[in-house]
Amino acid sequence: MKAIIPRKIEEYCLRHTTARDKLLRELEKYTQRHCADAQMLIGPHEGALLAMLVRLTGARRVLEIGTFTGYSALCMAEALPEDGELITCEIKPERAEIAQSFFDRSPHGHKIKPRLGPAIETLADLPASASFDFVFLDADKENYVNYYEAVLPRLRPGGVIAVDNVLWSGRVLAPKKKTDRAVVKFNQHVRRDPRVECVMLTVRDGVSLIRKR
Repeated sequence: MKAIIPRKIEEYCLRHTTARDKLLRELEKYTQRHCADAQMLIGPHEGALLAMLVRLTGARRVLEIGTFTGYSALCMAEALPEDGELITCEIKPERAEIAQSFFDRSPHGHKIKPRLGPAIETLADLPASASFDFVFLDADKENYVNYYEAVLPRLRPGGVIAVDNVLWSGRVLAPKKKTDRAVVKFNQHVRRDPRVECVMLTVRDGVSLIRKR
């Protein structure tokens, strides 16, 4: 992943952000050592942002599309009340297994309900009454619009969707590949949607915050 923000600025921001706990630091190191796609980890700065957003929105029910190794789920679960619930969707068993091993060691792990399989199918299988206060989307970019359209009806009014990688290492400015174009299409789709209001942040690889009207 190409850096968008100068590294020294990112490091300065991180030094002035509340530190994550020991288990999260361990998970970050484990992912970097054992996962070839470790660059997909959101990291402590974005993790702190997600935790803050969950707290600020007063969320009790959270949906995550794209568990990876569980870092973001743990950050958000920590911010949930004791009776809160986070459903996290992952398609790759090996990633889900790593995530679960860390969920099992966390005092907040009982709030996390992993779902293995395509997220679209997981959402379709949920009860019609299932709704969410906060959603974090960080999965395959080609399906971003599909995920968005599937979760928006389940998001309460005033609820928030946070979407990762919306700057796609800057390639949104000159899209060439299929994934580049998919991210551009998603960004345009959200910006034109009268059902929501949005703001795009230059955090890490770009994070869009989308509030349902």
